[in-house]
Order: sequence, then C-alpha cells, then structure tokens
Amino acid sequence: MNTKGMGRLLVLGGARSGKSRYAQARAEALPGELLFVATAQSFDDEMGDRIARHRADRGERWSTVEAPLELADCIFGEAGAGRVLLVDCLTLWTSNIMLADRDIPHEIGRLQGAIAKAPGPVIFVANEVGLGIVPDNALARRFRDASGTINQAVARLCDDVVFVAAGLPLTLK
Repeated sequence: MNTKGMGRLLVLGGARSGKSRYAQARAEALPGELLFVATAQSFDDEMGDRIARHRADRGERWSTVEAPLELADCIFGEAGAGRVLLVDCLTLWTSNIMLADRDIPHEIGRLQGAIAKAPGPVIFVANEVGLGIVPDNALARRFRDASGTINQAVARLCDDVVFVAAGLPLTLK
C-alpha cells in the first residue's frame, strides 16, 4: 500500500501458504476500525469449525460481515476512511458466484467499480489456483479460468500485489 497506509492490496498464494495471516497482519498494522469481509459459507461441520477458528484468531479489534455473493455491494456500503476492509477470499467468492449461476463478467465489473470507488484501504486475499495441473473436467477448468480472470482484474486496480509461499511474501507490484 502507499506510504500513508491507504490503498488496495491483493495477497495471492496457494492453500495454507500464509496469505491470510500475512493479509491480517498488514491490516492490523493500519490505524482504524478493522472489518473482515467473509465470503465463505458453512455447508458442513468442518467448514463451520474452520470459520470459528479463524474468527477467534482475529481477536476483538475485528468486526465481521458476511458477503458470499454481494461482495461489490458490501464494499460500496462498508468501505470508508478510518476503516480497513479485509476480503477473504476472492476464490471462495468465485465459487459462490459460479454456483449461483451469476454472470461472471458482470460481477467482475461490479467488483471493479466498488474497488475503484472505495474511500479507504481494502485488502483482498485470493488463491492462485492456476499453478497446478490442468483440471480434468470442464467445470474445474472454468473455475480455474474465472479465478485467474478475477485475480487479474483485481490486481490491475490494486496499489500492491504480494504473492505468499511458505509464509514468505514476494512483492509482485
């Protein structure tokens, strides 16, 4: 983010790479109110436990809002000076909009509009899913492609982009 600590940051990485921990630390280093924008949905006990663990790890300084589908509206409504938004994660949001049969290019456009107009810092977390093998089915390939397209669209609007592997950040932009 820029020298004033205000801006947009995209944190990319693989599963269990440390990207969420890194993004949370970057958010907590900024002044102001902290708002966690959760895109995960709890469809089973394991995911419910995971969500509860993450919420407990964030501590009392954090508030949470759930935005599994309406991410752009959430950013429009919640972003502001003196408030840091941490969106975790774009990859789950991608899955959610695909399962809801939403128009992906339209949703990307809405998200880009919200990012461009956000008056305070917004940090995004996303998996870089295109580093592995080519998926063996059309749905998985469509998901991989949509994730890559969304990551690129968000990266273009971010001041900083960091890739995290093995807990180590690498600045891309």
